[in-house]
This record gives sequence, C-alpha cells and structure tokens, in this order.
Amino acid sequence: MRTLTKLFQPIRIADVRVKNRIVMSPMGLGRATVDGYVTDGMVDFYIERARGGAGLIYVVCGYNDFCVYLPTIPALEDDKFLPGLRRLTGAMHEHGAKVFAQLMSMGSSSFGMPGGIPQPAPSAILNTLTKCMPREITTAEVRLLVEHFAEGAWRAKEGGFDGVELCGNGGYIMNQFLSPLTNQRTDEYGGDFERRTRFPIEVVRAIRTRVGPGYPISYRASGDDFMEGGNRREEVKAVVRALEKAGIDLINVTAGWHQSFLPLASMDVPRGTYVYLAHGIKQEVGLPVIACNRINNPFLAEQILVNGQADMIGMGRPFLTDPEWPKKAAEGRYDEIRQCTACDQRCLDAVFSLKEITCTFNPAAGREKQYALIPAPKMRKVLVIGGGPAGMEAARTLAQRGHRVTLYEKSHRLGGQFNLAAVPPGRGEFASAVDFMARELYRVGVRVELGHEASADTVKKHRPDAVIIATGATPLHPDIPGIDGGNVFGAWEVLERKAALGKRVVVIGGGAVGMETALFIARQGPLSAESAVFLALGEGLDAQAAVQLLRSGPEVTILEMLDRIGQDMGPTTRSSIRFALRQHGVKVITRAKARRITQAGVIYQLGGKEALAEADAVVIAMGARPENRLFEALQGLVPEVYSIGDCVKARTACEAIEEGALIARQI
Repeated sequence: MRTLTKLFQPIRIADVRVKNRIVMSPMGLGRATVDGYVTDGMVDFYIERARGGAGLIYVVCGYNDFCVYLPTIPALEDDKFLPGLRRLTGAMHEHGAKVFAQLMSMGSSSFGMPGGIPQPAPSAILNTLTKCMPREITTAEVRLLVEHFAEGAWRAKEGGFDGVELCGNGGYIMNQFLSPLTNQRTDEYGGDFERRTRFPIEVVRAIRTRVGPGYPISYRASGDDFMEGGNRREEVKAVVRALEKAGIDLINVTAGWHQSFLPLASMDVPRGTYVYLAHGIKQEVGLPVIACNRINNPFLAEQILVNGQADMIGMGRPFLTDPEWPKKAAEGRYDEIRQCTACDQRCLDAVFSLKEITCTFNPAAGREKQYALIPAPKMRKVLVIGGGPAGMEAARTLAQRGHRVTLYEKSHRLGGQFNLAAVPPGRGEFASAVDFMARELYRVGVRVELGHEASADTVKKHRPDAVIIATGATPLHPDIPGIDGGNVFGAWEVLERKAALGKRVVVIGGGAVGMETALFIARQGPLSAESAVFLALGEGLDAQAAVQLLRSGPEVTILEMLDRIGQDMGPTTRSSIRFALRQHGVKVITRAKARRITQAGVIYQLGGKEALAEADAVVIAMGARPENRLFEALQGLVPEVYSIGDCVKARTACEAIEEGALIARQI
C-alpha cells in the first residue's frame, strides 16, 4: 500500500502548529444569516470538515462597511458577533483543526451594495465581471479601510480564529489596488508599482500592530492575474516579497481573477496545472507556501510536497464532495475517497447565480442535518432499476442504511449518461465519478445485475417491498424534414464513436450536449494534445505548428434557436466550454431554426431569411425524452414505486443525484 508521509507531517505557521499539510481553502458558502450571524447549519458544515481531518480551515468573513457588503458571510464589524464566531471556531478546535478567517473585501467585484449605491473601488473603472461602474474612494476612505481591516483582524482573533488572511486574488479589492488595470489613482495609493503596493502593505502593518507578534497573517496571492495588461508572474513575485518584509507569515497561492482569459478551476483544467505558480513564489520567499487549484487526489498532493513545490496543499471543492478526504487518505482508504470532478454546477456556478452552494455528487454538503444517514428502522427489500447516476446514488444510500438492494442495468456497464459526458475533451473527470460510484455499490453490498433489462415480470419475481425506477431518457427525434437521411446522426452516436462525419459538421442544438459534442468533433484532428507536446518538446515540430495541427480537426458549426448557447449550463462551465470552442474555431449561429436537412447540409431560418450551413454530416443534439414506461406498468403491482432522474423529466445530473439521495433516505 502506498503511504503518504509528507502530507501528514505537522507544520508551524508563526506561533501556530498545524497537524498536517491539508488546507480547506476559503469558500464563500453563504451559511450565515443575512446580517452576519453564525448559524447552526454553518457550524454543522464546518464540524464535518474538521472531523474529517483537515489541518487548517479557512472561513470567509467580512467587515461590512462602505467598501464591502457581504450578506450571509460571518461579520466582523461589531462585538455582538463574537459569541457566534467563538462557537464556530470552538467547534472546529474540538476536532483538532486550526481556523483562519479570510478578511474579504470585494470592491467593484461586489454584486450589490445596500440601496443600489455604486460599489467603491480604487478607481472608477468598469468592472468586467459585474458590468458595474464603481465610484473612486477618497484617500481618507482608503485609510479608514486600512483601519477596518485591522479591527476586523483583531475581532477575528477575539472570536477564536488562529490566524487571518488577506484575499489578494479573484479580482477583489487587493487586486484592484495592485493592478494598473484597475488602479489609476494619482494619490499615494496609485501610480507606479511602489504606490500600488502601499495599500496591502499598510493593511499588513496595521493588522500586525493590532494582533501582536506570533499571530499568523496569511496572504492569498493570485500567482498570475491572467488579465491582459494586469500583473503577471514577475509582478506578483515582487508583491509577495514586499509583503514578506511587511510581516506576513504564509502565502496561499491560487491563480487569476474571476474574469481571467483562462479557465482556472473547471474540469477542463488538468489536475495540478497551476502548481507552478506556487513553486515560483516558494523560490522567492522564506515563508510556507500553499499550492491550490485542481488538486483532488492524495497522491498528487503528496508528490507536490515531496517535490518541494509547496509546503501545504489547499483544496476547497474536494471538501464539499468528501469531507472525510483527509481521514480516508490517512487510513489508506484511497478508493473510498469521492473525488471532486470540478464540474462547478453546485459550487462556483451557484456562487455566480446567487444560489445555495452544495455539491453535485454530495447533496449533503451544507445540509448535514437534513441529509444525515440514519439507519433504517427495518430492513426492506428494494429494487433499483437503472444504473445511471440517480440509480447508483439511490442504491448506495439504501444499502448504507441497512436495506437489501438489487440494481438492474440493461447495458453492460454502470454510469448511464455519465459515460457519454466523460467523452468530450476536458470532461474526463466524470469517468472517475462513475468508477467511485461503481466501487461503492460493491463495497456496501448492492447486488448488481448488468446486461439485464428489468420488466414487470422481473419485479414480480423478486417481490420487493419498494422499487425505484431510474431508467433515464432517450434522445429526442425532432420533426425536421430530412432527419432520417444517411448523413444525420444523434449526439450520443457520435460520442460513442459510431459515426463517420467528414470534414464539415453541423450540430443542431447549442445546449450542454450540443456544445460538448461539437468540441469533441472539433478535436478529432490528426494530432492529440499529448502528441503535440511530445513533438514540440522533441523539436519534431515547432510549438506553433504543433498547435495548428492540434486545431485542424473538422469544421464545426452549432445552430441554436435561442439567443445564446449553453443556457442549460452554469456560468463557469459555459464560459470554459465556450473558451475551448473558440480555441478550435467552432462557429456558432444563434437565433437559427433548422428548417430541413439535405445532403448539402442544413437549411436554417435566421431573421426571416433562409440560409444553408454546408455539412458532410449533421448531428442532432436537441434534448431527450423520459423513459418511464416501466414506472407506469408497475402501478398497483408493488407496495411502493418511485421514479427519479431523467425518467421523470430531463434534468441535470445534480438534480438526478439529489433525488436518488432523498428517496433513499425516506424508504
């Protein structure tokens, strides 16, 4: 068995000893009340992560003033919040975790201020994330803001936090002062590099004065802003060197702003891509450094530490997916770790949609009491029909509660549509989710029958106490003249590699399936990404030629009836896939209605006129219809029959898994 020695070594940050190198990164979870008080649900959430073995846990907090308004984030501007803060930190301390408060101030990246007043910022420059024009804060207000940071840090210490962190990433207030893109002030806080760094340096010094020596001050740095005209790697290195002199004790290195030109944390970012930023900063300073972004595997985490690229490993979303990640890794239960897929659907997408944050694969995240796994009062015999994500989650949960469960799947593999979802470039993490769920079924004792299509007679033979139908959906076959031609294929056929498409392809449908299928087709060039890197490094091709060959796949056009593509996707995922589509030259035509399909391509209507999108092949990606015939056939034959997932209505994987988890807790 492989052992993880470095990951579980203790480390000292100033006067604080942390039991291991695993850090739960700051996440704006929004679990406090609207006026900033800690809630029972928030305490429950963090207890689970502390009990799960995290060494250091960050909690996003805010000092609500003229420069920040953070509803549902623990507040720091008044002593009345201290009892709740002490209850929160004390609960985590009971399980051996250290807790830092991240002092959040958003500036012009705030999505709203009380009364609709303009967001304050270093300069009155349009924020490309919020699309809002802020007002420039005065010099006196900058100095007041410094005082508020210091007071907030002092109150965090009084509230039981073991340290504090300044948020210097994401395009928030620190970035806005540091970057020439957003700081065009003419006073002592703007202009050249020295004056742009004045604000964070003054904040660090003011905090140190209030909290005293030995109390850790962390700085979360964007190792590269990835903003045209912004601070790149070398400028950021200079910033952290200056902050080290000012008195910080730890550097927490992430990447980019939320509006960066590169995807930062989505599934298409390869694991560990941005570790080089932490390594670069570690070479510049004498402080402990945390590496972050797309680290979800304990062996990758261990290797980063062994290689000396960082001193600690920061993870946010993996703690949503599996709060016991550290404990399982420490005990060698690697196969039981439910790895984050970086799908972003219920975490980052929820943040930007102002919705509740939880997890696609762990609906209990943030709902610990509601989704508590309580043993069943009586063992029952339950059939689950359908081995997609909804059926697998239901079967696993039922067995964990003590029921005797059999799962039928008509194909010869588990996973359902997740197997197709994992095919497009950058979506391979879905395969790891299927692998985990399949392992779990066998671990908890579910009897799995593959290659058997269950019928009403099958159910009668078993005489179950309850049946859960999770038979999914089948692709829609829209009424478009020419759709039955030999040059027309379904998206699922394409992803299963059952279609020969040619050099020009039109995809009808610009939802998630259409976009991902289009990307899959566009990537079918003569050179894979791995081969391109091999040839470029070996000087068999120059880098530019390798990239050109990588992008020389079929010419793909997406036709979408609505005014934009990806409307069934969250903003983070949609943005990353649109980025990849642009990289591969995929053409997008919106407000286009397909009228008929011919051997020459697709004739579509746009603005009252018809046009031809030439194609050798046409791919239909226009949704799916529920497959619920068995549910209807079982009515009156079984004491309890439930239907979940796409067989009820086409929906997201999040909704399907959530339904499976809920039904399994009720039986």
